[in-house]
Amino acid sequence: MHIHILGICGTFMGGIALLARAAGHRVTGCDANVYPPMSTQLGEQGIDLVAGYDAGQLALEPDLFVVGNAISRGNPLLEAILERNLAYVSGPQWLAQNILRGRWVLGVAGTHGKTTTTSLLTWILEEAGLNPSFLVGGVPQGFGVSARLTDSPFFVIEADEYDTAFCDKRSKFIHYQPRTVILNNLEFDHADIFADLGAIETQFHHLVRTVPGNGLIVANAAEASLKRVLSRGCWTPVDWFNGDEGWQAGEPDADGGFSLSLAGQGQGRVERFALAGAHNRANAVAAVAAARHAGVPVAVALRSLENFSGIKRRLEVRGTVRGVTVIDDFAHHPTAIRVTLEGLRQRVGHARILAVLEPRSNTMKLGSMKAQLPESLADADATYCFSNNLGWDAKAALAPLGGRAQVFDDLSQLVAAVVADAREGDQVLVMSNGGFGGVHDKLLYALAG
Repeated sequence: MHIHILGICGTFMGGIALLARAAGHRVTGCDANVYPPMSTQLGEQGIDLVAGYDAGQLALEPDLFVVGNAISRGNPLLEAILERNLAYVSGPQWLAQNILRGRWVLGVAGTHGKTTTTSLLTWILEEAGLNPSFLVGGVPQGFGVSARLTDSPFFVIEADEYDTAFCDKRSKFIHYQPRTVILNNLEFDHADIFADLGAIETQFHHLVRTVPGNGLIVANAAEASLKRVLSRGCWTPVDWFNGDEGWQAGEPDADGGFSLSLAGQGQGRVERFALAGAHNRANAVAAVAAARHAGVPVAVALRSLENFSGIKRRLEVRGTVRGVTVIDDFAHHPTAIRVTLEGLRQRVGHARILAVLEPRSNTMKLGSMKAQLPESLADADATYCFSNNLGWDAKAALAPLGGRAQVFDDLSQLVAAVVADAREGDQVLVMSNGGFGGVHDKLLYALAG
């Protein structure tokens, strides 16, 4: 079957492309926003990309169009598909019907940490010899791709709460029907589609309703929102983490290693752990608990964490020039920005951190969380904000930071300001959920003089 994917360069839809090709289909796709790592990954896999969404792509005559959730009514290719009554389906529905059915699905849901926790869980199962299939919203360094299809019964998936498609406004994760699910955390996000936190809690409870009685929910005890979700009704055993009575990580040592306990009883120790920050230790604990449900002994899981090498765009070092290190991270929600900075601060000690921020997500563009930004950037010694196409005043929002914050609507001026301020030993942390105009390479090039 020939499948043509609309919005193929999104992290999720790019993963769908890899899975469809591995399942034996011919795969092509189109997108208007193409940037690494997905564009690079698709090119390496030999998947043909078409720039834009012109209706002329109907001439490709695919058997099925798979439509990503970034595609809205008014898109010329989508309108042509509808007018000609051609076969189409959403990405999550195609995945559920063609790949996930009959498999033991392990889903990772939450406002933050989904990609990291999904990668950790996948790595644990891989190291345990279970050879899992997976779809991650990023590229784990140990695998080099965001999705893989194997003959294993286990499939690990990043379970996103964002809506499914133009024609299906349920959260993506409703389609996956996991047997094991991690509920990592739950805050207000996606202000473009959710009215308030309660609306997101409802979607999470819809997910809880799909988990079977012989399944397992691994939930963060520190999140009152998740306790509210489960209080609406739960038909599945629950393992809590981040609480006094459940799974708990100890404090880290110099190598990032930490001990693990369950109900106050020691379960073992990770001797070294590459990911910085309390949030990443919590992610690791959740992954260990979920892997145990799939049959992986805790001792095996802990050993595998010692070999985990990280994920692209999660505190990924892009280069060091003249003693200045440029780091890339996907953080875009204020909480994610805060914990990312906290994790980097733990790693680099008293070195200066220069935060380069693009408020690019739909929620940030709407300004719903602008008041939280100054506090989230507290660990940065200086902040450089790119205000292009914002509907709110970034200078006013960041005013509480005083002289530690600068705002630019021209990317070249932002780069010049960072390079002028940077000195040996500085850590330049770039945070955006998009390509950010290739600012990482621009910074490294400018630093090189």
